[in-house]
Amino acid sequence: MKLYSELAEWYPVFATPDECRKEGASIARALAQASIRKPRDVLELGSGVGNIAFHVKRHFAVTLVDQSPNMLAASRALNPDCEHIEADIRTVRLARSFDAVFVQDAICHMTTEQDLRAVMETAFVHLRPGGVALFVPDHVRETFVEDTDQGGNDTDRGSVRFLQWVTDPDPRDTSYLVDFEIMIRDEQGDMRVVHDRHVYGLFARATWRSLLRSVGFKLKPGSTALDGIGRDSFMGRRPS
Repeated sequence: MKLYSELAEWYPVFATPDECRKEGASIARALAQASIRKPRDVLELGSGVGNIAFHVKRHFAVTLVDQSPNMLAASRALNPDCEHIEADIRTVRLARSFDAVFVQDAICHMTTEQDLRAVMETAFVHLRPGGVALFVPDHVRETFVEDTDQGGNDTDRGSVRFLQWVTDPDPRDTSYLVDFEIMIRDEQGDMRVVHDRHVYGLFARATWRSLLRSVGFKLKPGSTALDGIGRDSFMGRRPS
């Protein structure tokens, strides 16, 4: 995906930390409220450029894992006080544990139940007994609707504008498409347009809960909407 590789240097213009303020605060609050004791250290899987961690780190010590070196480079510039680790969130094993783990929109890149369960297992093995894990997908099957969005920002180094088109060509499978048309204007005023297609996973709430239980998580009944975000989220606890 170009947005995470050749365009990664532009991602902090594509989406800024300020745009993630509300979601970051909501994630930090959800982790604190669900924990038996206040979390001290937190692991983020699929941290990208660190926009969410920028807000979460105000409450906890945060370790960030992502498999894109370019995205991690941008995150290190934003979050030099956080530990960064380059690894696949399906298979990484750090040989240490945390009070809480969370996975935000990176979980959407898991398009099969096998891959989704693998990330859940990663979260589980990195939790101390009694620790909690929070998963926040963009969509679940029950609430998915096709739509479009647009945005972008201006900085001293250039500007980005994008159109996002969300479609589901085959409602019978476990994936949907997000097509980005991205316009970049650099400091010299030169323009380029890039098309980038992402394939995201789409699963029913019952599938999420079943996979989490199969890994070993204890769940609260039903799904949870993060405060002010309006997206389904799933919280699991590693039994003490």
